[in-house]
Amino acid sequence: MQYIYENFTFHPDQSFTIRSELLEIKKYTSLKSHVNFEIALIENCSGKRFIGDHIEDFEGTELVLMGSYLPHCWQYYKTVDPTLQPHAAIIHFFPDFMGKELLDKPEAKGLNELFDKAAKGLLFTGDTLQHAKMIIQQMLFESGLARVSLMIRLLDILARSSTYRVLSSPYYNAIETSAESKRINIVFDYIFAHFKEEISLQEIADLIPMSTAAFCRLFKRKTNRTLTDFLKELRIGHAAKLLLEGKHNVTEACYQSGYNNISNFNKHFREVKGLSPRDFVKQYE
Repeated sequence: MQYIYENFTFHPDQSFTIRSELLEIKKYTSLKSHVNFEIALIENCSGKRFIGDHIEDFEGTELVLMGSYLPHCWQYYKTVDPTLQPHAAIIHFFPDFMGKELLDKPEAKGLNELFDKAAKGLLFTGDTLQHAKMIIQQMLFESGLARVSLMIRLLDILARSSTYRVLSSPYYNAIETSAESKRINIVFDYIFAHFKEEISLQEIADLIPMSTAAFCRLFKRKTNRTLTDFLKELRIGHAAKLLLEGKHNVTEACYQSGYNNISNFNKHFREVKGLSPRDFVKQYE
């Protein structure tokens, strides 16, 4: 999986941007990062969420706030309601889009705390999600000061919320050194190209090159997972996608996802998904 750095430029008459886009059910997407903050409202699909060193399945509607340079992507596996198109609303902004003086005001204390926490990625749920969703949908049809006032209202709701979860681990740092970024990119590219094959720790460490001990420390620091756990989640995620497509049975999904033992596959599937492959498919029927 590659990192893509995106460079956004705002139109002279805009202090932030908002757009709506249709989502494609796809196999892989690239991790993206940018200097801007981002609010992403994802609707009507299920898949896997990657935010910093956080990896987790998701389904339905979700709202995430991300700070500067935080790598992120969503892999979309399945449409929840087949009668509707999966879609997203994306907002890009700088914290001082209304001027640096605003953030210096005592009333902006909660807002500054929100922006600090956004460095790890924040997932909002409950009433916050529902209220924010309505505001974002309204923003898409407004312009000028009406849109700006809605943006301020949205940020205020997020800053006051108690129904959120920090996604990346406490030790995750979104600002990578160039050397570490290059190394981890090489590792991700190789893993995503070869995860259906047998991959050894020594094989991966030799790519960089590093000792196996040094590589394990680097990989754990960047992903909050061991190589074994990362491969397990990736392979089971791919198998789940194959099963949900309805074109493969459990045995076929097993062997096309890097496993050569159905018993081991079933064990790992339960560990990652919490139920057997067949029960997993049944819940989507």
